[in-house]
Amino acid sequence: MRTQVVIIGGGPSGLLLGQILHKHGIDTVVVERQTKDYVLSRIRAGVLERGFVSLLEEADCADRLHSEGFTHDGTLISYGEETFRLDFKELTGSSVTVYGQTEVTRDLYEARGKTDATTLFQVEDVEIQEAKSQAPTVSLTHEGVKKTIQCDFIAGCDGFHGVSRTSIPAEVRTEYEKIYPFGWLGILSETPPVNHELIYSNSNRGFALCSMRNNALSRYYIQCSINETPQDWTDDQFWDELKRRIPSEFAERLVVGPSIEKSIAPLRSFVCEPMQWGRLFLCGDAAHIVPPTGAKGLNTAASDVYYLYNALLEFYKQGSDEGIQNYSQKALKRVLKTQRFSWWFSSLMHQNPDQSEFDAKMQIAELEFLRSNASAQKAMAENYVGLPY
Repeated sequence: MRTQVVIIGGGPSGLLLGQILHKHGIDTVVVERQTKDYVLSRIRAGVLERGFVSLLEEADCADRLHSEGFTHDGTLISYGEETFRLDFKELTGSSVTVYGQTEVTRDLYEARGKTDATTLFQVEDVEIQEAKSQAPTVSLTHEGVKKTIQCDFIAGCDGFHGVSRTSIPAEVRTEYEKIYPFGWLGILSETPPVNHELIYSNSNRGFALCSMRNNALSRYYIQCSINETPQDWTDDQFWDELKRRIPSEFAERLVVGPSIEKSIAPLRSFVCEPMQWGRLFLCGDAAHIVPPTGAKGLNTAASDVYYLYNALLEFYKQGSDEGIQNYSQKALKRVLKTQRFSWWFSSLMHQNPDQSEFDAKMQIAELEFLRSNASAQKAMAENYVGLPY
């Protein structure tokens, strides 16, 4: 089998890259180790930056997003009984869009299904070979048959546990990591959201987030110990604790109900450098992971897609390899800025088990400063709606 670009990973970043490249006449093969139904069953965040929305528009995959997504012009931040609003539209002229990652993936699969592009599911034994040469290959097993795909380039969009990052020799890559001493217990419930915009809450009992998928589907989170499991929490215990962590005006009107999904997510920051080796390029979680505070994971993957597809277009349309040579350097600059924002916002809103009374006072002072200082609000809003590519 021969193609121009092999994309390892059939999640949203791999599909988005494949769709934009297809639109520009560049042939791709997407390989995914899971089934399509499994990929679509993943529950993930759904706050999309302005840049991500523009990429979906460019891929001709934004119709349902525009008809069913929710535009958020701001967000609420609370501490204790105090609440203030950051007005993204006023501060930056831009907004964010709430539209579930599962729906993004569904739209991208639907678009790819209308093309003649190849997608292989349930692949096994994936190996990347000759990535440093001008003729790399990807070998795999599909439906019990060993196959080799010859290509010009390989895009590793296969997440932290995929083969792409570890195909870069250990002596070549440097990995930076921070493990946070807490996690997020999240539930999904068929209840109306407590507020039409997200609420980020700093409480002396721990962080809480009130989010949503649509007008009848809510997503809520509370900070928990990394040693806990979802089974340690009943629905009633979760709702009672959430009410204690958000201002009473919201707790009083919170609509509760049985959870339809419950999980605990650990928080970590991770960066792999470089993000390329020869003709192998890393995108998304294969190269970096951020805490979910501020919803930068999928959005940072989108910026990788932006830099990579433009580099490949430059190569195929203009005969220049400048973009592919500089992909890692360019992508990492933005990655590290989003890492900084996620680290800062996480540190601001959570209770650290080792936190001193002084640290707690500094958190409140920082929140008071953010509440009262227009420049601080503008800086946060610019990061939240998405830094330019």
